[in-house]
Amino acid sequence: MTALNHVPSLLTRAGSASVLTLAVVGGTLVAPGLTTEAEAATPGAKALRVAASKKGSPYSYGAAGPHRFDCSGLTRYSFKRAGKKLPRTAAQQYNRTRHVSASNRSRGDLVFFRSGGSVYHVGIYAGKGRIWHAPKSNTVVRLEKIWTRSVSYGRVR
Repeated sequence: MTALNHVPSLLTRAGSASVLTLAVVGGTLVAPGLTTEAEAATPGAKALRVAASKKGSPYSYGAAGPHRFDCSGLTRYSFKRAGKKLPRTAAQQYNRTRHVSASNRSRGDLVFFRSGGSVYHVGIYAGKGRIWHAPKSNTVVRLEKIWTRSVSYGRVR
């Protein structure tokens, strides 16, 4: 079955305002915000969707969901829902991932924030230099631009 066979149902789901944004390129359906079937099947992509679904959940130190989170609690919760087990802290999660370069990062990879030799924060890469994360006290889970170059990337195996 080709992607073109799915166009009518996608158009119905997309609504009339979004129809103009759909395009067929080289036999592959392309629409903003949609992922390919292969990408959607990865644990990282699943975890990314889980993290995004927690938008607005309050930050709470040591919390790992389902209604409140700290940074590593959000990543652990999201990957658990995607079928992958992660340790509790950002530093432990860094040690458990396969490290990838910034040029090879993918949506769903973990982004580790560093100061000196220590990892102090983690989020899930959402593409275009942004992450889903639980930033700090008195904030909520949100999508935000990466604010520093002192980051490392890790892929959950």
